[in-house]
Amino acid sequence: MQIYEELQARGLIAQVTDEAEIRDLINRGGARFYIGFDPTADSLHVGHFMALCLMKRLQLAGNKPVVLLGGGTGYIGDPSGRTDMRSMLSPETIRHNCDCFLKQIGRFIDFGPDKAIVVNNADLLLDLKYIDLLREVGACFSVNNMLRAECYKQRMERGLSFLEFNYMIMQSYDFWYLNEHYGCNMQFGGDDQWSNMLGGTELIRKKSGRDAYAMTITLLLNSEGKKMGKTAKGAVWLDPEKTSPFEFYQYWRNVDDADVMKCLRMLTFIPLEQIEQMEAWDAGRINEKKELLAYELTSLVHGAAEADKARATAQALFSGEGDDAHMPSTTVDPALLTEDGIGIVDLLVACKLAPSKGEARRLIQQGGVLLDGVKVEAPTLIVTRQQLADGVKLRKGKKVFHKATL
Repeated sequence: MQIYEELQARGLIAQVTDEAEIRDLINRGGARFYIGFDPTADSLHVGHFMALCLMKRLQLAGNKPVVLLGGGTGYIGDPSGRTDMRSMLSPETIRHNCDCFLKQIGRFIDFGPDKAIVVNNADLLLDLKYIDLLREVGACFSVNNMLRAECYKQRMERGLSFLEFNYMIMQSYDFWYLNEHYGCNMQFGGDDQWSNMLGGTELIRKKSGRDAYAMTITLLLNSEGKKMGKTAKGAVWLDPEKTSPFEFYQYWRNVDDADVMKCLRMLTFIPLEQIEQMEAWDAGRINEKKELLAYELTSLVHGAAEADKARATAQALFSGEGDDAHMPSTTVDPALLTEDGIGIVDLLVACKLAPSKGEARRLIQQGGVLLDGVKVEAPTLIVTRQQLADGVKLRKGKKVFHKATL
C-alpha cells in the first residue's frame, strides 16, 4: 500500500483539489508541501497533532515538508472556526511562540540536510508595502467570492473586522511566495482551512500559470462531533510544563470507547494490518486498546522513557499502590487557607478538578471525590493545613488523580 492509499485507509483525507495529481505526487515522493502554524500560544496542542503526524508520514514516504511559522499572519489572526476575534499578540510574544513551536515540531520532523525547510512568514509579510501588495495580489481576489467562504460566514453576523478579512489574502500570498521561491507545490491543513487554501492555489494559477494543489486533513472529532483535545483544565498541550506526560497519557487512556479505534488509526503509526486485527478483539479488551493508544501517543510526543513512567504510574494508581511522583499536582497558595485549612470545595477548584464551586459540590454529592482513598461525604469537609503540608491525594471519578500540597 502506498502513502496516499494509507492516508485514505486511516481516514485522514477530507478534501482534495486534484486527486489524481496529488496521489501521483505524494506516492512518488514528489511533493514539496507546506503546513502553517500560527503562534497563538507558547505550545502546540492536540489540535495540531494530526498535522504533525501527517507531516511525519509524508516525510517518511520521501516527500519534503516546508514548515511555515506564522510570525507574520500571527499579527492578524485566523478567523476560521472562530465566533470572536483573536487577541492581538505583541511582536515579542509572537517571536517567542514561534521558537517554542519549532522545538516541538522537531520531535516529529527530520530537519537534517535537504530533509525539510523552515520559513517564518514574518520575513516575507512584515516588510510588504500596502499599495504594492494591493497591486500585486488584490486584483486576483473577488470580494464576492471571499464573503461566500466558510471561514468568514460564521463571523458575519457578529462582525468581521477588516483586519481578519485580510487573512485569506495573507495565507494565499504565503502559498504563492513558497511556490515561487521554494518550489512548494502543495498545501495541507485542517478542513476548516479549505477556503484559504483554495485562495492560494488560485493566486498561483493567476500569477504564474502553474498548478498547485491543496488537501485538507480530517478534523479530530469525538463520537459526539466535538473537537478532541479539551479537558476541564483547558487544552491538552504538547509542552510537558503545561500538560505533564502523565496527564497527556491519561487523556488518551480515558477517551470514550467509541473513539479508540479511530484514534489508533488516525494518530498512531501502528501498521494498518495490526489495527485491523485489533478491530476483531473481544469487547472486553477495550482497556488494552486504550493503554496502547495512550502509550503510543505519549511516546511519540514525550519519548519512550516518559511514556514508560506515565504507564507505570497509571497502572500503580489504579491498583491502589501507586507512587505519586509523576501524578499531576498543585501547590496551593497559603492565602487561600483559613486558620483551620481549606474547604474541599475550594481545594477542588484550586486544583482545577472542578470549574466552579457549584460543580465541585455536585461531584461530592454524587460520591465522585476521594481524599487519600476515602470518599468525601460532605462538601463542608475541611482539609487541614497539616494535611496539605504532608500532601493529599485527590481522586475525581474513577480515572482522574491529583496531588495537592501547600
